Amino acid sequence: MPNTAILEAKPASPYLLTLRDALREAEAPVASFEIGDLDVEILATADSVFAVIRRDGRGGLAVRAAFVPAPFEIAVARKAPDEVARLRVTSRLGEHVLSFVAAQDALEQVRIVTRFTPAMAMVLPFVPRDLYPLGGRDDPLRAEGTVEASQRGINTGLLYFRIDEPAFGNVLYVQNLTASNAYFRATGTKPREAVGGAWPELGYKLPVPPENADPAEVALAAGETVTLSDAILVFRHEAPPHERESARQFLQMLGTAYRMLELPPVAYRDWVARAERSLRDLAEAPEATVRHYGHRYVHPYTAAEYPDIMVQMSVIAALHDWGTWRGEPDPLESELKAGLRKFYDPELQTLRRYLPNVGKDKDADAVDSWYLYHPLLNLGHLALDGDAAARELFLASLEYGIRAARHFDYRWPIQYNVTDFSVITAEAPADGRGQTDVGGVYAWVMLQAFELTDDKRYLDEARAAIDAAIGLRFDINYQANLTAWGAAACMRLWRVTNRDVYLEQSYVYLASFLHNAVIWDSQIGHAAAYETFLAVTCLQDAPYMAMYECFDSYVAFGHYLDDGGPELDPEARMLIGEYCKYVLSRAWYYYPDALPKEAIAEKQREANGHIDPTLSFPLEDLYPDGQQAGQVGQEVYGAGAAFIFASRAFHRIDGAPFLLFCDSLVRTVERTGDQALTIQLDAGETATANVRLVRLKRRKLPKSSLTTAGGDAIRPNGTADDRIDYVVPANGRLILTWE
Repeated sequence: MPNTAILEAKPASPYLLTLRDALREAEAPVASFEIGDLDVEILATADSVFAVIRRDGRGGLAVRAAFVPAPFEIAVARKAPDEVARLRVTSRLGEHVLSFVAAQDALEQVRIVTRFTPAMAMVLPFVPRDLYPLGGRDDPLRAEGTVEASQRGINTGLLYFRIDEPAFGNVLYVQNLTASNAYFRATGTKPREAVGGAWPELGYKLPVPPENADPAEVALAAGETVTLSDAILVFRHEAPPHERESARQFLQMLGTAYRMLELPPVAYRDWVARAERSLRDLAEAPEATVRHYGHRYVHPYTAAEYPDIMVQMSVIAALHDWGTWRGEPDPLESELKAGLRKFYDPELQTLRRYLPNVGKDKDADAVDSWYLYHPLLNLGHLALDGDAAARELFLASLEYGIRAARHFDYRWPIQYNVTDFSVITAEAPADGRGQTDVGGVYAWVMLQAFELTDDKRYLDEARAAIDAAIGLRFDINYQANLTAWGAAACMRLWRVTNRDVYLEQSYVYLASFLHNAVIWDSQIGHAAAYETFLAVTCLQDAPYMAMYECFDSYVAFGHYLDDGGPELDPEARMLIGEYCKYVLSRAWYYYPDALPKEAIAEKQREANGHIDPTLSFPLEDLYPDGQQAGQVGQEVYGAGAAFIFASRAFHRIDGAPFLLFCDSLVRTVERTGDQALTIQLDAGETATANVRLVRLKRRKLPKSSLTTAGGDAIRPNGTADDRIDYVVPANGRLILTWE
């Protein structure tokens, strides 16, 4: 639930009281500027420099730009072209340089960057939080409001809140943690849940070394500049009336903050070659599969764990898409399909998690709530593509799935017994909630059934599941890919029913998904060896990013954009497009052959096998806080990632000597001539995409031309014997011709 501040219960630390007194006795501001309807004054107090942001007669915020616990002098410095103010603060500690950038396009926004150069080797002491809502007469104790979302773990350093009294409006605070990598490395600190606080003392609490740390190991070096804070604030003048509008505003404000960041580059990855290697290892490596009942099944981890239905369907569905892309199915797909029926329990009329001969160390009747439905999602995908056997098994399993949903009133526990629905684990210890987003994947399965049968009962089930999740706000996310499927289900429901509430509810799922994102490029510890930007940690409380949730979310968002159309909020479209673009670069590092040996854990969880870097299967876990990767294990069931990325990012053009690669989601590729294509991209209006012509084996790249729909030529930004690279707008129509 949102954290509503209660007037009588507000704490009052010395820092808060000092600020209140300083604002009452404030002298002339050091500098001032305006942002739309906001007035900003920069004030110096006894130990800090604050930017005080006010909306006339409606309260405001005080943002601590620098904490200097020593006598200091402050001076206006020459500002850069994009700055509205720059200040230089000198003390015996060293020099702080404060940069202020302000803008207003659709929304008011300000960025405050604090850089510090120590005068001597220094270990910084405790630093108070940097954000204080202000009530009447600039009194933080008179402000009332609601915190909707704050930083989770080591994910994006964000705080989303509103000030209700006075009616200042809605605020998104984002701490750009990428800028402080040098500080984190020098001090051995990690920004875990660094952005948060208790009303009215909010914002960023700079992580400092523990008191017992060796100063020689955690001190900032004399004369070396580090960024202590890079705070971005985005404002709306009115608070949202309900959770769906709150989520939409969050996405709009996050999109605004995102455009203020310096984005890391993306790299081209040869997912086709990776898919070919993964297919070879699936087919040939003894650690990949096992035989039971005369059939072949996929191991969940390298030579470890019992085959389960989710693992089989994840790999089979991805193999199916790979075969469709190649123009012919791979024999391994049909071989793995042949054993699926052994998971079906004719008495319960459902797919079991395990085969009948599962070992006694497993509870054969226990199932995680999402495990019942996700295999059906992939079965439904095959059924809708014309697979008769998949259709039969899918339809035969639906009634049990509906009974389970109704039994739990569309609010599923973590785990239950499939024979009688008795609950084994009701809630996750981390947050006291069940699997809150299972209703989303259930709704998608019901929509597949509705498409297959035209039976309105399935549509009603999908609506009931989504309706039951209304009110969960930012607590809807349990597992990232399930939340993504929930967003897709809402968007499909909106298209089918024409009820705007489902379009709006899709933003709640999407906002919760992005709340769990890592919108910063960590260079802490082993994270320096891989990419973290715009990853999403796999569970609401998980410390790591996982490949399976990564590529499954990518698939779900393709459907979301398919159904979104022009009515989709532009910032939501942009953020999804950017997530999918960065996936194609970042996901490469889940493969152990892409990591240095020292970045991979030597020991894996019990029963999760081992890591074999020669196998083209991804590790399950990468950590934005720099822990060693692969502590959980090496996912054989994640092998489908390469098939998914290759079949969606690379486009085969009949008769052409190249593949067309695009890291934006492509809406259509239409052949308009013997050597001409029209390409429609469907990502952010303000974003860019990378388009590449990738030479096929034993062929030669032809002369080519790429233009916008308006006829403007796009020059290549890189050429080689095997590739021609372009950077293009991520939304719009392109014309490709070649000789």
